[in-house]
Amino acid sequence: MTGVTVSLLDWRRRMAALYAEVRADRDPESGWLRWRAGRDALLAGHAESPLTAAARAGFPGLPFAPYDPSLRFVVPVDTDVEPVRLGVATTDEGGVVLHRIGRVTLGEVARLDVWWIAGYAGGLFLPLRDGSAGDTTYGGGRYLLDTLKGADLGGDGGRLVVDLNLAYHPSCTYDPRWTCPLAPEGNRVDAVIAAGEQLPPGGSWY
Repeated sequence: MTGVTVSLLDWRRRMAALYAEVRADRDPESGWLRWRAGRDALLAGHAESPLTAAARAGFPGLPFAPYDPSLRFVVPVDTDVEPVRLGVATTDEGGVVLHRIGRVTLGEVARLDVWWIAGYAGGLFLPLRDGSAGDTTYGGGRYLLDTLKGADLGGDGGRLVVDLNLAYHPSCTYDPRWTCPLAPEGNRVDAVIAAGEQLPPGGSWY
């Protein structure tokens, strides 16, 4: 393997291990604090950090809204939805294909489509673009789950743990060299969801 491949493998392993720690913590807010600290450490010091070298040099940690326990949900996936296939262009390997496999209802906050990323092994993908996009959060939205990259909060019996406090920005937020799958129409809500990762003062990392 090349040095880049080994480095990326290490990033993936560390991120998966971090989410495993969150799932194992019986106190959701404690798990959230552990997750924040782990992400800050990876973004500040890992070779695969999406932050530019300049941003890493003075990195103060990611800004977050305060934890709100009412924004954590354990919900069933409603699979009675019309199948939808989306092709999303990215900078690596030509893009990804998303298949809509269901929908989750997060109380009165949001109803979001659940996607499966096609390809070898595949993975669950749950993006969100709320009313804060373009203001206090990235204009293209944030991610809640991306199990292909280790971002998995768990669940059982067809239910998913979806915690809006763990909404995080995709790599393209930190550096324009990245292209990320963004929130499709069924993952956009008008209401401002005051939770999760926020943009830094000034609104940009670069």
